[in-house]
Amino acid sequence: MSTTISPGSSKDLRSPLLSASAKDTGRAATQKICIDVMLQKYCGEFGPWQLRHFVLTSLAWALEAFHTMVMIFADREPDWRCVDGPLGLTGCNRVAKTVCGLEPGSWEWVGGVGSSTVAQWGLVCGEKYKVGLVQALFFGGCMIGAGIFGHLSDSFLGRKGSLTIVCLLNAIFGCITALTPDYITYLLLRFLTGFSTGGVGLCAFVLATEPIGPSRRGVAGMSTFYFFSTGIALLSLVAYVFPTWRALYIASSIPSLIFLVLVIPFISESPRWYLVRGKVNEAMTIMNSIAKSNGKELPEGITLGLDDESNTKSISESVNPTSNNGVSGSLVDVVRSPVTRVRLFLAVAINFLCSVVYYGLSLNVVNLDTNLYMTVVLNAVAEMPAFTITAILLDKFGRKPLAIGTLWFSGLFCFLGSLVRNDVVGVWKVLRMICGVLGIFGMAGTYNLLFIYTAELFPTVVRNAALGCATQASQMGAILAPFVVVLGGALPFVVFAICGIVGGIHAFYLPETLNKPLYDTMDGMESGEKDRDLLISV
Repeated sequence: MSTTISPGSSKDLRSPLLSASAKDTGRAATQKICIDVMLQKYCGEFGPWQLRHFVLTSLAWALEAFHTMVMIFADREPDWRCVDGPLGLTGCNRVAKTVCGLEPGSWEWVGGVGSSTVAQWGLVCGEKYKVGLVQALFFGGCMIGAGIFGHLSDSFLGRKGSLTIVCLLNAIFGCITALTPDYITYLLLRFLTGFSTGGVGLCAFVLATEPIGPSRRGVAGMSTFYFFSTGIALLSLVAYVFPTWRALYIASSIPSLIFLVLVIPFISESPRWYLVRGKVNEAMTIMNSIAKSNGKELPEGITLGLDDESNTKSISESVNPTSNNGVSGSLVDVVRSPVTRVRLFLAVAINFLCSVVYYGLSLNVVNLDTNLYMTVVLNAVAEMPAFTITAILLDKFGRKPLAIGTLWFSGLFCFLGSLVRNDVVGVWKVLRMICGVLGIFGMAGTYNLLFIYTAELFPTVVRNAALGCATQASQMGAILAPFVVVLGGALPFVVFAICGIVGGIHAFYLPETLNKPLYDTMDGMESGEKDRDLLISV
């Protein structure tokens, strides 16, 4: 028997419900997870993609070394020699240690007046302070540039955009410096070069480490300084090939142009920056590229979310899972938050104290009566064991104990160096030199650690701004270090010892960041820290 169903039957009435049910079944639930979880579970924490990206981005550190340390060779005081006058008469004292007081025309610079800026503009005797002024203004420019580009890289320019601009400015200012007609113009151009150089390291560091998973990020971040030290060693070779200061400035600036043309196009923007700026599609594109290059695959129904909204929440596709309104932040937010306010103060203080010791001891060590090119290479290579040791111990002991240990290690040997009189000879003189070398060895380890430690103390939305502020403090220490060295005698070692010990005390009040998430937002960090404190109290 056939059954006829009228249009008003119950089965016909149920058909819209069935259609809606089918539509609900087809709608997939999308789970939001933060970047660290996605890297750990699905993409890989440090695979071929991250290795290639890390190496390419970290090459910028060698460029920073070129533009920073070029002053060692360009502003050096070259050797001089006596010149016989008419009838063999000369007013030059061949046993004199300086040219001060010698009759004009009785002596000449070895290599000619173009060998350095000192020879070019006579920056000796009463004019010698001008060499220190150039160095101070360069680091002053670094201090300003670190703050400005730290903010710009967190805001609309991004990490890659900021790195591109600072490298371009470095290349331009460096080449123009080679054409400088007088000292005042040279002073201004070195300040401008410092302004752009101040943003290179911090932009490169954050861009290189943000796509790396939490368990590998520390060691990778500690490895960036190998590129800086290698850059110093290569600069010594370049300076040997190009002995005149004008040619040297051009030769040291060309690598920045090469970097812009051959490297920058193959570097990706940070997915974390895309995420906090509300560009989830772009962030997911990069995460898919990471997973594919690492031989993995992202499952369906997974998307990125900020740490204050992920927490394994599920959302339907009726709410767009590939977008958010974006989050922004600045140093004002860092100061307002009770969690990050104290961290910023401590990071600034420690970076400042560390820089005074590092640059101060560097000046004491390199001022030896030896071959300048070889001395610079040896000092660059000597720092590398400190980088290796801190990288090995980083994930075993944690950031905080290692920071305290390296600061106090340096402070201890600086104190021992202060006990040895400045006029001693023989074995005591060697002992004093060893104390200085061990002091800079410990502080080089601290310097290496501080970048990754400072970056982990602040969320993505303000990370570069906070790191830029800490870098500014570091540059201020670099400006003051030469004035400490001028004190002479045991006083520099006393100051360095105090700075190292006080820096270690400040580090006691920093939280440990080992195996902690790299937070995206201020709210996410505050919530995460509250949950952690509750667990500790229980």
